[in-house]
Amino acid sequence: MAYPQLTEEPGALATAAAIRAGTLSAVEAVDAAILRTDRLDCEIDALAVPNFEAAYAEARALDAAGPQPHQPLFGVPMTIKESFDVAGLPTTWGHPRFKDQPAPKDALLVRRLKAAGAIIIGKTNVPVDLTDWQSFNPVYGRTANPHNPDRSPGGSSGGSAAAVASGMVACDYGTDIGGSVRVPAHFCGVWGHKTTWGLVPKHGHDFPGMSRREGFLAAADGPLSIAGPLARNPQDLAVLVEVGAEVPLRRRAKPLTECRLLAITALPGAPVDASVMAPTEAALEALARAGVRIDRASDLPPDQARHYRSYLKMMNISMSGGAPAPDGTIASARDWFSLMNAQAACVAEWEALFAEYDFVLAPPAPVLAVPHAEQAVFRGKLVIDGKEEPGSCGLAWSGMATFPGLPSTVLPIGSGTYLGAELPCGMQVIGPRWSDLDCIAAAGAIGNILHS
Repeated sequence: MAYPQLTEEPGALATAAAIRAGTLSAVEAVDAAILRTDRLDCEIDALAVPNFEAAYAEARALDAAGPQPHQPLFGVPMTIKESFDVAGLPTTWGHPRFKDQPAPKDALLVRRLKAAGAIIIGKTNVPVDLTDWQSFNPVYGRTANPHNPDRSPGGSSGGSAAAVASGMVACDYGTDIGGSVRVPAHFCGVWGHKTTWGLVPKHGHDFPGMSRREGFLAAADGPLSIAGPLARNPQDLAVLVEVGAEVPLRRRAKPLTECRLLAITALPGAPVDASVMAPTEAALEALARAGVRIDRASDLPPDQARHYRSYLKMMNISMSGGAPAPDGTIASARDWFSLMNAQAACVAEWEALFAEYDFVLAPPAPVLAVPHAEQAVFRGKLVIDGKEEPGSCGLAWSGMATFPGLPSTVLPIGSGTYLGAELPCGMQVIGPRWSDLDCIAAAGAIGNILHS
C-alpha cells in the first residue's frame, strides 16, 4: 500500500551516522536544514521562531568536540513545538503579548535533546492555547499542510508535523492531550508517538503568563497531557522517546505474528468517514493476509462513552486551570476526585484488556486533513460521510488512549480522498502503559508489511 511521501531526506539516525562517519559535518547538516527551511517554509509557515545563529554556534562546538557515545542524535538539526521554552526565544502559545519575552532557560526536554547531540534550529507553529486541530495564531500566521496548502496540518503540533513531512527537519517534539501529536502525524503522513503519561517531562512547557511570574516554578506535568516525538520512521521515534524518558523502557521484541491484536473501528457517537475507513480496512486485510491475528470484536474494551465524558471534563478543567466553565460553573475538589476515580477505573479496565491482547489498532481521527477554517475544529462541524457532525466527536478517538495514559504510535498506512482531495491516512497502535518501545516496534512491523 502506497502513501504520499514528500521527501527523500535522511532521518535523524541516518544523519547522525553520516556525521559520525565523517561524510557530513554538524555545520553542514544544520546549513542544509536551514536552506531547506528557507526554500519550503514560505508556502508552509511551519517554523514560528528561527534559532539559526545559535544552531550554527552549537554545530561548530559539536564538530570541534566530536561525537560522544551518549549522543545518538549527534549533530542532528531538529525543531521543537513553540510551546516549549528554548533559552533566548519567545514562548507565546499564540498570544501577541508574549512575543518579545524570551525564555530564561531551556525546558528540561530541550536540555535532554541537546545533551543527546541534537541541534534546535527553531520552534514550530501552534494554535492559540494549543486548542485546535489547526495551527494558526495572530503572532505567526497559519501553517499549511505540505500535502495540500488548502488543508490543515493538524494541531496543536501542526507546525511540527509539517516541518517533518516536508523534509525541513528529520524530527520534532510536540505535545498531546487531545490528539495533538497523533492527529498531525495522521494529517501529514508521518510517524508520531503519544508517550505513556509521565514518561517524558514537560517542565518548561508552561503557559508563558505563569512561567514568567516571579517565583513560579512548574514541577508537575499536568493531567493527561504528554510530550511526544514526530519523525519519518519508527527507529527515530524510538530514540527520541528514549532520549526524553524519565526511566529506562523495556523491549519485548515479540514478533507481530505472535501477537494478538484487537481492531476498534467504531465508537459510540464518533462516526468515521469513508476516507479513513477505506485505508484502515485495507490495512487490516493486508495484515490478516500476512498472518497477523486481529480480532474485530471483544467484550473487553472499556465503556468508551462513559470514559469519554469523564475525559472531556478532566481535559477541560486541566486546560483551563480550573477556571469557570462557559456556563459559570466551577469544578469542586469533589468533582476532581470523582474524575480521578473514573480514570483509575478506566486504567484497570484497559489492563484487563491487555491481559488478553498485545495491542489495539484504531483510527487516530474520524477524518483526513480538514480544510482551513477561522474557528477551531472543536467549535465547528466535521463533514463525515456527507453529514455534518459536531467537531468535538473526533476527540473520542484521541481520548481512548489519553484518559488511561496509554502509549500510542501513529504510522502512515495509505491515503484516501476527503472532500475532493487525496490525503494521507494513519493508524493508531495502542499498547499497555510503559510499552512505548513495543508500540513503536509493532507499528514499524505493520509499516513493513503494508509498504513492502
